[in-house]
Amino acid sequence: MSLLALVVAVLLALVLLLAAVGYLVHRHPQLDKPLSVTGTWAAAAIALLLAVR
Repeated sequence: MSLLALVVAVLLALVLLLAAVGYLVHRHPQLDKPLSVTGTWAAAAIALLLAVR
């Protein structure tokens, strides 16, 4: 898989994940705090994985 295809796939997955989290928080406002903390850690983990590669 080329680097461009990998970057596009990762960005698409990230956009879909953010849309799902946004919808979930919109429907259940009490999940705002836990999901924002989880999202921050997930973004840091993805950035670390991409940096190591």
